[in-house]
Amino acid sequence: MEPDKPASPPVTRRIAIDPVTRVEGHGKITLLLDENNHIVEARLHIVEFRGFEKFIQGRPYWEVPFFVQRLCGICPVSHQLAAAKAVDQIVGVLQLTPTATKLRRLLHFGQILQSHALHFFHLSSPDFLFGFGSDPAQRNIVGVLEQYPEIALKGVKLRKFGQQIIEAVTGKRIHGTGTVPGGMNKPLTIPERDALLADIDNILQWSQEALALNEQIHTAHPEHRDFGTLNSNYLSMTGSNGELEFYHGGLRARYADGTGILDQFDYCDYQQILREEVRPWSYMKFPYLSALGIEQGWYRVGPLARINNCDMISTPLAEAARQRFKAFGQGGMVHDTLAYHWARMIELLHCTESIHALLHDADITGTELIAEKGGHQPQGIGVIEAPRGTLFHHYQINEEGLVTKANLIVSTTSNNQAMNQSVRAVANQYLDGHEITEALLNHLEVAVRAYDPCLSCATHALGKMPLQVMLQSSDGKVIHQLTKGTDGEIHR
Repeated sequence: MEPDKPASPPVTRRIAIDPVTRVEGHGKITLLLDENNHIVEARLHIVEFRGFEKFIQGRPYWEVPFFVQRLCGICPVSHQLAAAKAVDQIVGVLQLTPTATKLRRLLHFGQILQSHALHFFHLSSPDFLFGFGSDPAQRNIVGVLEQYPEIALKGVKLRKFGQQIIEAVTGKRIHGTGTVPGGMNKPLTIPERDALLADIDNILQWSQEALALNEQIHTAHPEHRDFGTLNSNYLSMTGSNGELEFYHGGLRARYADGTGILDQFDYCDYQQILREEVRPWSYMKFPYLSALGIEQGWYRVGPLARINNCDMISTPLAEAARQRFKAFGQGGMVHDTLAYHWARMIELLHCTESIHALLHDADITGTELIAEKGGHQPQGIGVIEAPRGTLFHHYQINEEGLVTKANLIVSTTSNNQAMNQSVRAVANQYLDGHEITEALLNHLEVAVRAYDPCLSCATHALGKMPLQVMLQSSDGKVIHQLTKGTDGEIHR
């Protein structure tokens, strides 16, 4: 719930970071300060609107996986797979063939690998390698290439390998095809598999080095523990034995102290446990666990949630890393917001190990790609763990097979309240009472980047959209202003 605005002191200054840099999509941060530079309010705003939930209505259900992947150029595979799982249900397929299942999993691991590598090496590493307050002319990927060429080059190659997997399975590195109702549309050929195997040992080594770098960064800087840190609930999908699972499993939610809220909950019944709130100052929704209410029910998703929530990881190197991560938290939940980066690299290593295993699996080059279809269903719900967290796709269709309703709960949306909380925490810790500088403002962006937000994916809204029209004179003075709120009321 949006906190009450303080009656005093009055706001005398407004500062905006517009846009937030080194994230996918468009957003801004606004700070309201009093005359002593004390923080009155800090907010993360999502300022673009995409509307995919609306304009896919009326389209045939089989087109949906390829429509919705256009939400994003960074994580299109995530949307394609979540939608594909929903479409599988619509055509009555509950179990894919072994080859189709493993191809989808390979595709998913490649997607997470390339996304995690992109986020750390290209977007976040400049903050950690140069310092949060370093010269912005250096604090970017070009600066990393100049000062740390070996690290930068390995990051580029890690992402490239993930994209090569996507291309091999779907035909294109971005916005390929691949999935069809009940399976996949092309096999992985032996030459394609062998080309990927030629690089896998290097990729495995570089993944371990990327993890070691992140682990060292976090454990060597005690100040990172309190940077935008929140005691929060966590939501993720886990396998039937509580293992880390990205493609299919049950929902698990835990309180901040690690005790359970729910476990192995059928994601097809997600509407029983989740609600979404709309606020007038952002195009991004605020989901929460309905049983806990708006104020207490917000939660975090993504790598930190998944590593905190799971009981084990099925691949040995990543499991050993998870054990070190848990030991760092003295066996409990790790709430450090900047530990998202560490958890993200544990997952990157798990993806590499899993890719290695799948490329040596005989089923991966099989040709039985499509399962027998059953009776058509009026709706389908697909849920996966996208790079940024739990992703929900829900579609309803009519008798003609046209989509009549769609609902997407995107990973970044679930982290919306947490990102706002982290921004406020960092603002209060580092900016309150100080003269605001670019270096200090970057601290706010560091807090947002930890969540790896995909703001393009998350720009959905319910109900009426706010509209503001402002008439200004040539010197910038506001002459007249008219606002239409989310309630439809006109305010002058």
